Amino acid sequence: MRSRLFLLGLAVSLAACNTVYYAAWEKLGYEKRDLLKSAVKKARGEQKDAGEQFQDALTQLKKLTHYNGGNLESAYNRFKGEYEDCEAQATRVRSQIREVDTVARDLFREWEGEIRQYENASLAADSRRKLADTRSRFEPLSRSLHSAEATMEPVLRQFHDQVLYLKHNLNAAAIGSLRGTADNIQSDIQRLLDQMNRSIAEADRFIQTL
Repeated sequence: MRSRLFLLGLAVSLAACNTVYYAAWEKLGYEKRDLLKSAVKKARGEQKDAGEQFQDALTQLKKLTHYNGGNLESAYNRFKGEYEDCEAQATRVRSQIREVDTVARDLFREWEGEIRQYENASLAADSRRKLADTRSRFEPLSRSLHSAEATMEPVLRQFHDQVLYLKHNLNAAAIGSLRGTADNIQSDIQRLLDQMNRSIAEADRFIQTL
């Protein structure tokens, strides 16, 4: 019972926060439609940054696995730093996708409620068609965003494994054994980039029609 009350209280609190958030933006002349377009643009940008960051991490891993002298500890730290940047960028991507989902859900909910306020049946029907059309255009974007998000996880796990392995086995023999793994990660990163490019294209199409 207590857990249900807690969840209910949390839901009410979050709804109140959202109401205040949207009200503040409306005072500045920004409706939910504007906020959704902005959120999609930010998600597109975060995905582009993520693709570049994952590529940078792979570049550092390849440099490390082709080590032929120099400061091994420094090379490892550079790769570890790139991996940590990947983690941070992935978190930003996830957060931005959550924002897109939230604003879209709230926009559609508000739109549905306002349709019921029409006195003119023709205008209500036209608004209902436009809502359905906007939803149908948002759905492939949402699927594409979440697919791109999912492609980050296998790469992050592999990078994490490499960091842990090298942390415990930082020597030339251990590094040599990871060369094949770097090639496998390259394939996963290419899938990641392909999916992110599809998602970015979906975002562009949605922005143009919103």
